[in-house]
Amino acid sequence: MKVKTKSKKVNKAWLHDHLTDPYVKLAQKEGYRARAAYKLKEIDETLGLIRPGQLVVDLGAAPGAWSQYLRRRHPARGTAATVRVIALDVLAMEPIEGVHFIQGDVRDEAVQALLAAAVGERLVDVVVSDMAPNLSGIAASDAARMADLVETALDFAALHLVATGALVCKVFHGSGYSQLVERFKQQFRVVKAIKPAASRGKSAETFLVGIGLKDTRVRVDETGRGAMSRTAGSTS
Repeated sequence: MKVKTKSKKVNKAWLHDHLTDPYVKLAQKEGYRARAAYKLKEIDETLGLIRPGQLVVDLGAAPGAWSQYLRRRHPARGTAATVRVIALDVLAMEPIEGVHFIQGDVRDEAVQALLAAAVGERLVDVVVSDMAPNLSGIAASDAARMADLVETALDFAALHLVATGALVCKVFHGSGYSQLVERFKQQFRVVKAIKPAASRGKSAETFLVGIGLKDTRVRVDETGRGAMSRTAGSTS
């Protein structure tokens, strides 16, 4: 009974924090599906990543707040200024006008083929990833699962980004964080770590941003990850 009582108290505390959260209220007012939109907004406004006419891939997109922000950033419809968005998630997502959604696990080869087909021959300007694993509470296991998702995003970026492109990726502080920073530094010319104001203080999440692929072929490391079929310096 004590466990249930404690659980109820935790749930009530979370609900109170959620309902009084200024970003939750702002998201409701501005029509965003989640407060997470303001995390990407701050990152974009800090670094100037999203520009008219870009092709952006949103990994881990559901429920769609980041895709909403990307479409609103340069909303001119039917013009070259429109930001084109391709979104992917293992979960279903309600349609968003102008967003091409693929449901599936980005680590599956069949899903990767669908994503590559949607991208087409054009290279991607920006990849954003809010992917995170279902947490088990076992730190080492959760860190390994998160690292696997980050590596997947890095692999996709190395294959599909323009030379001057950017990758925004959610990571967790803790075990394996410094290794992920090093991976970003191996692949990108500029690497920034940003914890947006909309990211709750209690959360271990932060976001790594890599800008500008290095002019060297991404090589297979000792874990077997990172094999790429194009040089990072390719252009669209």
